[in-house]
Amino acid sequence: MNEQSLLINEISNSIKHELNKRKIIKVEISARHVHLSQNDLEILFGKDYALTPKRELSQPGQYLSEERVNLVGTKSRMDNVAILGPTRKNTQVELSISDARALGIKNITINESGYLHGGGSITIVGKNGSIEAKNSVIVAKRHIHLRKKDAEEWNIENGQIVKVKVFGIRGLIFDEVIARVSDKFMPAMHIDFDEANACGLLSQGYGEIIL
Repeated sequence: MNEQSLLINEISNSIKHELNKRKIIKVEISARHVHLSQNDLEILFGKDYALTPKRELSQPGQYLSEERVNLVGTKSRMDNVAILGPTRKNTQVELSISDARALGIKNITINESGYLHGGGSITIVGKNGSIEAKNSVIVAKRHIHLRKKDAEEWNIENGQIVKVKVFGIRGLIFDEVIARVSDKFMPAMHIDFDEANACGLLSQGYGEIIL
């Protein structure tokens, strides 16, 4: 390795160290989507149906499927809504607050993913049928995914509430961000489109965790 390559490598390592010290994390926009139980998937698309993976997501084992559904509320409907795989124990619909209001969802609750207590209800229409998904609609609480080694290095515990300063043309600091720690995750912050619009984030960006 020549002197120039050594210098470039040294600068690169220095930048990586500084970014890690400042707790810089990727910020991703989570659009409206649906998670389905296997039973509900079969009602919507047919017996023994399996989702067709289209594209892997940043979190290991998660993917965007080829299949789409329509959501029908009391005030409006939204078509061509993405289904994320694999299937889950319970059907869950994740919307922004703007989406929920537009559809006429009566109970708009902000919960962690997987926690459906107090959730709203919606009709989900698929290719072969429809379901009345009661208590399945939530607005996902903004959160960060961390591996155990990241959490230990940054002195963050699972379930801890932090702030994240998102960089951008309308950069702002998000409060009440919950940390979710597991070696099943990859480091990323997830916000919905309402939150992305608030900070002017048009695609993937970066933020800094503040303790």
